[in-house]
Amino acid sequence: MELEERVAALERRIAALESTAGGAAGRGTESATRSAAGSTAEAADRPGPVATTDSPLWALEGLKAQLAADAGDRGEDGAVVFTGTVRLPTRERYEWQLGAFTGQLFEEDWADAAESFAALGHPVRLRLLREILGGRRTAAELAELEETGTTGQIYHHLRQLTGAGWLRTVGRGRYEVPGPRVVPLLVVLTAARP
Repeated sequence: MELEERVAALERRIAALESTAGGAAGRGTESATRSAAGSTAEAADRPGPVATTDSPLWALEGLKAQLAADAGDRGEDGAVVFTGTVRLPTRERYEWQLGAFTGQLFEEDWADAAESFAALGHPVRLRLLREILGGRRTAAELAELEETGTTGQIYHHLRQLTGAGWLRTVGRGRYEVPGPRVVPLLVVLTAARP
């Protein structure tokens, strides 16, 4: 079974578990899945699922149940799942999920992620991303901000973020965080919190 099929099966099982535990995950909201093969994100006009189960670890429990049910088929020792639903100040909505088996993660070359992490490794770049998500889309608008540097420095940071895929240009001189990168960016920021 391909990874995308396994992740889709995992999503269905977790949704079923949440529904039986009193969760609202089965309400028919759109979701997007990112796998090793590629990524997509969809905007949705309605709110995403909200956990209403008594357990604070409802997602982990669902993942463990899925792994236990499928352990004999693949012999996997673990998996990770990241997911999120976001409404930006600009009213755009993104929902996203990524799942991977730990065996696969340990086989991959982690050096491939270095450029993406390096692009996030500067406070001004993180500020620019936050401002762009908040609705400031042009270099001129970003240059008006305090403590972001000169216009040349701002363009340098924008090039770094664009080269790593955290930004893309849309129209002349306008930038946006690509839809498939909105929730992953927030997941990385959440994981980096002390």
